[in-house]
Amino acid sequence: MTITTVSRITAERRLPTPPPDAQVHSQPRVYPAPDFPFKGWQPPQSDGYRESAANPAENAIIIDNGKQLLCASTVKAGFSFDKKPRFLIPPVVAKFKDRKYNKYCMFVGHDAYADATTRGQIRTAFEQFTSVPTNWDIMEGIYDYIFLKLGVDNEGSVGRPLVVTEPVANLGHSRKMMNEMLFECYNAPSVTYGVDSLFSYRYNKGTSGLIVSSSHTSTHIIPVLDRKPQMQSCARLNWGGAQAQDYLLRLLRLKYPTFPGKMTTEQMENYIKQYCYLSSDFSAEVPNYLDWSGLEEERDIIIQYPFTEQVVVEKSAEELARIAERKKESGRRLQEQAAKMRLEKLIRKEQQLEYYQQLHQSYVNAPTKKEQRRILDDEELKDEAALERIIRDLDKSIKKSRNKDLGAPEEEESLEEQLNKFPLLEVADDQLDEDGIKEKRHQRLMKSGVEARIRAKAEKERERARAAAEERQDAELRENKFDDWLAGRRDQRDSLLAKVKEQARLKADSGNRKGIASQMRMKTLANLASDGPKRKRRGGGEYDDDFGANDDDWGVYRTVATEPASDDEEPEEDPMTALKAVENELLQFDPEFSEKDTIEAQNDWTKSVLHAFLRGARPADPESQREANQIHLNVERIRVPEVVFQPGIAGVDQAGLVEIIEGIVMGRFSDAAQQTALLKDVFLTGGNTMFTTFEERLKRELIASVPTNFAVNVRKASDPVLDAWRGAANWWTSGARAEREAATVTHAEYLEKGSDYIKVIMSHQLAGDPK
Repeated sequence: MTITTVSRITAERRLPTPPPDAQVHSQPRVYPAPDFPFKGWQPPQSDGYRESAANPAENAIIIDNGKQLLCASTVKAGFSFDKKPRFLIPPVVAKFKDRKYNKYCMFVGHDAYADATTRGQIRTAFEQFTSVPTNWDIMEGIYDYIFLKLGVDNEGSVGRPLVVTEPVANLGHSRKMMNEMLFECYNAPSVTYGVDSLFSYRYNKGTSGLIVSSSHTSTHIIPVLDRKPQMQSCARLNWGGAQAQDYLLRLLRLKYPTFPGKMTTEQMENYIKQYCYLSSDFSAEVPNYLDWSGLEEERDIIIQYPFTEQVVVEKSAEELARIAERKKESGRRLQEQAAKMRLEKLIRKEQQLEYYQQLHQSYVNAPTKKEQRRILDDEELKDEAALERIIRDLDKSIKKSRNKDLGAPEEEESLEEQLNKFPLLEVADDQLDEDGIKEKRHQRLMKSGVEARIRAKAEKERERARAAAEERQDAELRENKFDDWLAGRRDQRDSLLAKVKEQARLKADSGNRKGIASQMRMKTLANLASDGPKRKRRGGGEYDDDFGANDDDWGVYRTVATEPASDDEEPEEDPMTALKAVENELLQFDPEFSEKDTIEAQNDWTKSVLHAFLRGARPADPESQREANQIHLNVERIRVPEVVFQPGIAGVDQAGLVEIIEGIVMGRFSDAAQQTALLKDVFLTGGNTMFTTFEERLKRELIASVPTNFAVNVRKASDPVLDAWRGAANWWTSGARAEREAATVTHAEYLEKGSDYIKVIMSHQLAGDPK
């Protein structure tokens, strides 16, 4: 046997053969658990900064603060003339002190996942489940990394205008701190802020409609009329990729509470992106999701985590034949040795029998009682009866051994014949000497034992007769009063089921050493074993020393539990055996009782929804380390994405996406023309809308919710993740200079008016058509 460490998928271990009616796939879909998102060293790209030096005022650095992704938000950075951002960096930093070199180290973005040391020190710049930056030291480290990778080489200044995205209704304090960092730390010439989802809508040529931006931290609904966002009518649903990621992690931890591997939030991101999907009809799909038909082929995803398992090396047919021959030869040798030992033992018994027979002859022929007493004392025998008993036992043992060797049946005396072997009981005590009286007392005890066996035999005969009579009465009751007999059998089955459940409960409780019942049992044992008086409390009552609460106390219980059970106690009838017998009768005579109602069918893994939920459509091997380190994604694949439409599934006390949209359109806009314009262009952006059926599902439910005279059209951004960055870059390059100046805060304005000064871009950033 060897120990093999398996880090990824290996050959499938042999499992128990499933029943023929269980529909399983020959090769299950098993996927490896993803690693941490470490991408290695990324070289700087300084060519863009050198290219922008020709006209620094017209070439801006575009930074999307990264709330458009599904799960792991990333800060996206590049130049306004780029087609796509040059760098996508998670807003995380790992700082620690390297004691070997006595230096402080900082790892930013994907570099923070380099090894276990850096992963243990990861900190994020944003408040959990929000888009509000709270750790500005980490934010400064992220921007240092961005400008370093973009090739910024100016002393004390980035030297280029900055366009930075922000979420809807960004806090004034967050914008103030960002202004201070960009203007004072990086000496930016100018800074422009804009809402990411509005940039994406402009890039996709939107004019009037309803923006649904479902991204990392939340879902925003923003109405836009004639290229002007109606910010006073927007709404927010506190659900996005981060919440979905945390929700899936909590579901899996609840599903596998004893899972030996470590499940991380980064892995949940991968599972949502690759395996989850938005159901077209959630209420109709969920009830049948765990059906055996198609479960493994279509709906059950198996994730294999690294594991270490004992691999048994299989032997060839020749090796197995040699091992079997060696076992047979060893068995023959043992049989020969045992036969030899039995023969030697038989010879010793015959010699002893011959010796004691000669001794008895010498005792009989002794001339005086004194000589007889000397013969008995030399052999440490009490009397002649003890000598005769030894001879009788040896003769019986020799006959038994010879019959066993010859295969002859043993001759057993009947109990009635044994009663005739106590002659001294008929002799009066005054006719016996002291030794005779002792032997008579011994014979009386032996006769009592024989009589007890006779009574037990008779009782068994009566019990058999009583059982036969009950069986006849039961058959007569079944033939004459079938309904009463059937009701009695059903009641008997119910009582036996209750006993089986109670046994299972007691067995589960007995394994809990800290349980009240176990501690009370230990205290009872301790009280029985205690010799000294119990201590008294000062206030009265006995002192409770909590004996049984510690594992060391159970050594006493193990010592007591080693005592064998009494032979006089008859074992109780196993309720499971009796239950199966009753069920066999019900299967034979009850037309309403079928195989699926039996206890075996109910415990069958092929009929268990819980087994399908935990282990899919295959039998589980509790000894397999491979299966112990597997998780099954099935219902979670549609449950997690569904929360956007039904937040109550995850305990979010808010209305769903469709209800929010209906409330905005029908409740906050009274003009029918505006309502029509909003519903004609429902625009989806953000990574949480990238599920393939999101557009179809939203359109169908909106049509069912709004009046029939409204036309509903739903479209998705060309790239829901990067269009916000592209829209910001497009706005800077294609917008008029006057429009840019009206929305940009210069360094001089910052010095004059302070960090609280802002310019509203939201009402202007959609003006003009993008090129």
